[in-house]
Amino acid sequence: MQFELTGTLKLKRDEQRVSDSFKKREFVVTDNSSNYPQHILFQLKQDKCRLLDDYKPGDEVKVGFFISGREWQKDGVVKYFTSLDAWKIEHVDKGSSSSSSRGDSSYATEAALPATEEQDDLPF
Repeated sequence: MQFELTGTLKLKRDEQRVSDSFKKREFVVTDNSSNYPQHILFQLKQDKCRLLDDYKPGDEVKVGFFISGREWQKDGVVKYFTSLDAWKIEHVDKGSSSSSSRGDSSYATEAALPATEEQDDLPF
């Protein structure tokens, strides 16, 4: 399943080489669409790490991403991890409906967040 989130780029980290064959780059987008801003951590993997090069903190962006989850077990203890894997980043022009896109069009181009239920003012 694919999703999109629009917000303000808050932070972009340097590329991390996790192993000889795997690299990632993390960034944070602030979603101000509710009463309580949400700071969402995304990651780019492998050749997608370069997609963030043309962006700076403060830019309005739209991020296309997948949710991935994995299980990890050590010494009989099982833990679960969830990642938001970005595959597309676009500049959002506040003054018009146009935007410039960077990403891989081999993924589907349409994605949407599910409709939210009744809004409340609780931070959780």
